[in-house]
Amino acid sequence: MLINSILLQAPAPVDTLSTEMPTEITTTFWQLFNYGGVIMYLLLALSVIAVYIFVERLITVNRAAKGDHNFMDKINNYIRNGQLTEAKTLCSYTNSPLSHMIEKGINRLGRPLNDINTSIENAGKIEVSSLEKNVPLLATISAVSPMIGFLGTVVGMVKAFYNMSMAGNNLDITTLSEGIYQAMITTVGGLIVGIIGYIFYNIIVSRIEKVVFLLEAKSTEFMDVLDEPAE
Repeated sequence: MLINSILLQAPAPVDTLSTEMPTEITTTFWQLFNYGGVIMYLLLALSVIAVYIFVERLITVNRAAKGDHNFMDKINNYIRNGQLTEAKTLCSYTNSPLSHMIEKGINRLGRPLNDINTSIENAGKIEVSSLEKNVPLLATISAVSPMIGFLGTVVGMVKAFYNMSMAGNNLDITTLSEGIYQAMITTVGGLIVGIIGYIFYNIIVSRIEKVVFLLEAKSTEFMDVLDEPAE
């Protein structure tokens, strides 16, 4: 009897196989993206524009920096030999910022050296301005994107608090999740676009500075040739 009473008081064995395990909830990238709302689509558009400007400017600047390595040697030989027509023809067929600057200087031959140098500098400013096309827009994207992300953060928090106030006594985590998702995701998206845009901007600016240094060196070389004493 004692054994039977102990067995009756013992807890029933737990069926571990029948215990429901918590299911893992997975969220795709696009689901997270859509939580950000309109702000994320705006950041996506800005990122596409930034990538386009970076690639297009990088190709243009690299082409300007490459050029013809023998161009100045040919020009200098033509100038020393008095072959101005051949020098102008070479500049016309060589489509580069350097050739445009040198052609401007050749067209001013016969005038004082200061006038020639000024015309070359003015042509150089135009060429550099052409190389910097859309670069300020890239800088704007890198600066504005984090601010747009923070705007999405504020909108998301407003939405979360609004849902909280409307829920009353039925408040639960799902009521707040949509607004919190938007707040966090837009912040991350804005920072990512801003950081990438800032990196792109600095790469392009550094490449343009190298081209400017090259143009200044070659234009100085051209002026030195003009300043050589006549034999």
